[in-house]
Amino acid sequence: MPLSFLPTENPKPRVMASKPKLFYFCGRGRMESIRWLLAAAGVEFEEEFIETTEQYEKLLKDGRLLFGQVPMVEIDGMELTQTRAILSYLAAKYNLYGKDLKERVRIDMYTDGTLDLMLMIAVAAFKPPAEKEESLALVVKKAKTRYFPVFEKILKDHGEDFLVGNKFSWADIQLLEAILMVEELDASVLSDFPLLKAFKTRISNIPTIKKFLQPGSQRKPPPDSHYVEVVRSILHF
Repeated sequence: MPLSFLPTENPKPRVMASKPKLFYFCGRGRMESIRWLLAAAGVEFEEEFIETTEQYEKLLKDGRLLFGQVPMVEIDGMELTQTRAILSYLAAKYNLYGKDLKERVRIDMYTDGTLDLMLMIAVAAFKPPAEKEESLALVVKKAKTRYFPVFEKILKDHGEDFLVGNKFSWADIQLLEAILMVEELDASVLSDFPLLKAFKTRISNIPTIKKFLQPGSQRKPPPDSHYVEVVRSILHF
């Protein structure tokens, strides 16, 4: 990291917002699952969009990005970075992380799996058109052959409404997010998964999620060329 980006020796204390505050680009990326989790928990949050290199460099110079990366979330007097750490903290804080270690590790397995699938979609946005099309086709194929069959079997084996402990959790939220992302690529992707179809309907109708799925919410659209250009220009890649 350049010396100019190192934190100052005596940074001024900052007053944390009463609502969680999210620092990221105005798009999905690694922040979107955090938005989903907060929204599903019924928690209002604020966002500060990074739109210029100067904004990003100021966060770096002020020592607010632990590893020089976003997303970053201000919450409970802390400035949290690293997506996985943020998500697990929020899930535990809002009682969406199971009742014991055995339930938590299952939630971790399921959310890691869906995150793998969603990251494939996120990365594809930054590829040249031909590679992007090929990558997204592979996402749909893997969803149908590797990921969705797993969740269909989980729902079939335990016969319950939710993935873990028959209670709404982070795993359910992130699976719905993943399903909707893949459906944007192939609307018929659930045609061979009746239990996932029913799951999608059931989870989508939970009041907090239903609200988040309405137009005008803080849910972000699929990445467009403007989003890609902004991220590229700020991160220099």
